[in-house]
Amino acid sequence: MTAYEQAVRNELTRWQQAMQKPPSAFGRISTSLQHRINRIIPDRVHAVITATIKQMTRAVLFGAEFLNRTPVVGETLAQRDSAVAKRIDFYRKTSAAEGGVTGAGGFWLSMADFPILLGLKMKMLFEIASLYGFSVSDYRERVFILYIFQLAFSSQERRQVIYEYVANWPEHSRQLPEDINQFDWLTFQQEYRDYIDLAKMAQLIPGIGAAVGVVVNYRLVNQLGRTAMNAYRMRLLSENPALLERK
Repeated sequence: MTAYEQAVRNELTRWQQAMQKPPSAFGRISTSLQHRINRIIPDRVHAVITATIKQMTRAVLFGAEFLNRTPVVGETLAQRDSAVAKRIDFYRKTSAAEGGVTGAGGFWLSMADFPILLGLKMKMLFEIASLYGFSVSDYRERVFILYIFQLAFSSQERRQVIYEYVANWPEHSRQLPEDINQFDWLTFQQEYRDYIDLAKMAQLIPGIGAAVGVVVNYRLVNQLGRTAMNAYRMRLLSENPALLERK
C-alpha cells in the first residue's frame, strides 16, 4: 500500500468513527447554549434563514440549476481526490472573500450572506458529485447530497442517523420514495439552521463582522468539502476497492 493509499484509509477511518460516536457532554452543553441563543435571536432573522434554507433545498430537489454537470469517468480515486481538493480550495477562498465583504456591510448585508453562502455550498457539492462520477440527474443522488449536508451541519444525534443511510446507500436508496415531495426537508432546514446560527450570528456584530465572515465561511466550506470527500470515498471504495490502484 502506498503512502497515499494509507493516508486515505486512515482519514476515512477517523471520519467514520467521528460520524458514529455518541454525543459528548460538551456537545450537549453546546446544544443547550444554542437553544438559548436561538430564543433571543429576533424572529425576523429566523424567518429569513428558514425561508432561505427551504428555498435552496427545494431548488436542489426540483430545479435544473445544478443539473448541468457531466459525471467524470475513467479516473482513479487519487485523480478524483486531487480535482475535488482544488474545487474545495476555490470555494473556500470564494466564500471567505464573500463573508468578509458582507460582514463589513452591517446587519442586513450580513443577512444576505446566508443565501449566498448556501448557494456556494450547494454548487460545490454538485461539482464534487460529478467529479466522483455520479449523475445528479437522478434525484436520489441529489438526496445523497442533502445527506452529506446533514452530516456536516447537524447535531451528533442526527448525524448518527444520517451516517447509517450513507454507509448503507445501495439498500437505503432503494427504499427512497418515488415521490420526491416526501423528502423530509423540514428536519433538514431545522438542523442546519440550529447548527449554523451560533457561528454566523457573530458576523452580525458591528466591528468584527468582516473578520468573522472570512474565518467562519472558510471553515464551514472546508468542513462541508471534507465531509463530501469522505462520504464519496466510502461509497466508491465499498463498491470498487480497486479505485485506490494508480494508473
